[in-house]
Amino acid sequence: MKLWHDARLLNTLANLLIAATLLASIGAGAWWLIHRPAHALRNVSIGPMPGTELRHVSSLLLGQAVQRRLQGNFFTVDLDAVRARFEQVPWVRRATVRRIWPDRLEVVVEEHRPLARWGDGRLLNTFGELYTANLDEAEADGPLPHFAGPAGSETRVLTRYEELRRWVAPIGRVPSALALSARHAWAARLDDGTQLMLGRDQGLPIEERVQRWVEAYPRVKARLPAQATVVDLRYPNGFAVRAVAGATVIGPAGAVDPVGGAGVSEAALLASLGD
Repeated sequence: MKLWHDARLLNTLANLLIAATLLASIGAGAWWLIHRPAHALRNVSIGPMPGTELRHVSSLLLGQAVQRRLQGNFFTVDLDAVRARFEQVPWVRRATVRRIWPDRLEVVVEEHRPLARWGDGRLLNTFGELYTANLDEAEADGPLPHFAGPAGSETRVLTRYEELRRWVAPIGRVPSALALSARHAWAARLDDGTQLMLGRDQGLPIEERVQRWVEAYPRVKARLPAQATVVDLRYPNGFAVRAVAGATVIGPAGAVDPVGGAGVSEAALLASLGD
């Protein structure tokens, strides 16, 4: 009975009940307010990241497809779920979504920029990431180089490609294919069809081996009876060249010594390039 005669305790309990009732009322009112039809999403605007353009994604069709699957209104829509839906669309690398008062979502899309075709039929973007998209669309501006390598080696292959492109630029050539074998040996093909057997990253650095061949390239080209088909750069003191008419070994001083049928396995190189 003492409990009911404690005026301070009774006042505290009354205040707590009033506060709880007030909070419940506010919560119910807020729930009612945010679910009103006036807050329905009426527009989804889609555009490219600043400084870029959408070449493979139609913002109109993309917006229509995603808007049909939107759930909730301006306040309740799950932005992460919307972003995930956009990023499932081919050619979309990344999307950001934000609310624009009073009834709009703004979506900024970054497209994949294709750099090469990977050995399993997928595409490699400029960030070294693999993705799946229409190959014909990817090569609308011309053939892409072909890359191949073990799982997880995409960034490593991309880095080596950029290096090789710089190394052969002085002779006016561009790599058209690059492969890293399971044993970590490199092979490449240039845009004139020349196959380069680069070997492993051990002993004399690959950069120095390529530069040695590039420096000797004018003399070698002038002395060969035909265009080189395979250049084996795995030697520590020189390199071997196979032309249509046979093979030639180039010594460290640039001496040219014809040798019939030198043992450079072009078939193995082509296999490593996925041909």
